[in-house]
Amino acid sequence: MNRVTIVAIDGPAGAGKSTVAKTLARKLGFLHIDTGAMYRAVTLSALRQKADLKSDAELEKIARDSKIELKPGDPENKVFLNGEDVSREIRTPEVTQASAHIANSVPVRKILVSRQQQMGRSDSAPYGGAVLEGRDIGTDVFPDAQYKFYLDASVEMRAERRLKDLEKAGVKTSLEKVMEDVKARDERDINRAVGGLRKTPESIVVDHSHLTVEGSADALYQYIRQHAR
Repeated sequence: MNRVTIVAIDGPAGAGKSTVAKTLARKLGFLHIDTGAMYRAVTLSALRQKADLKSDAELEKIARDSKIELKPGDPENKVFLNGEDVSREIRTPEVTQASAHIANSVPVRKILVSRQQQMGRSDSAPYGGAVLEGRDIGTDVFPDAQYKFYLDASVEMRAERRLKDLEKAGVKTSLEKVMEDVKARDERDINRAVGGLRKTPESIVVDHSHLTVEGSADALYQYIRQHAR
């Protein structure tokens, strides 16, 4: 595989895209780019600065001024905002709720999509390619990606996974509340004016509801190896 092989993994919130993408990238020896974490990092910065989340001008400046680094970690990747490890802070309910404003900001999306494309196509990185996951990777960020997957899972399974993540972070809530949040998030993601959640005609759909992370990652890995270009 050449240096710029791109693997795009799209799908709804809580489907397990990040963990599957990270595992797949490790199997392939590729760079893993968590695009959602980048939007969350900008969201955290905006909240800290008490910015007007409806002001594209304010959000654009914050995005431009935010130095975001994604580094491999064990068990989870690390996210750094201006040199600070914010891996846990960006997963709080407050950031999750506010991130919709950031994701809907056209200027912010332009900035972050450009950075994601640069990271994925960087010839300076010692990788054979990149694995990116999000909502619009195969449609907007890398429409020319060699491999496009759509990772899906039932609302119930996604809510259970999200609840476990929140419990690990010390956040107390209920499965019913999390399920409501997941459904609302799906509605927002599908109806976004920009960067909406969509499948491409060529996307390979994988139902992750009853598969382990390793199982899903291995299924994608075997497909890529069998269809290597």
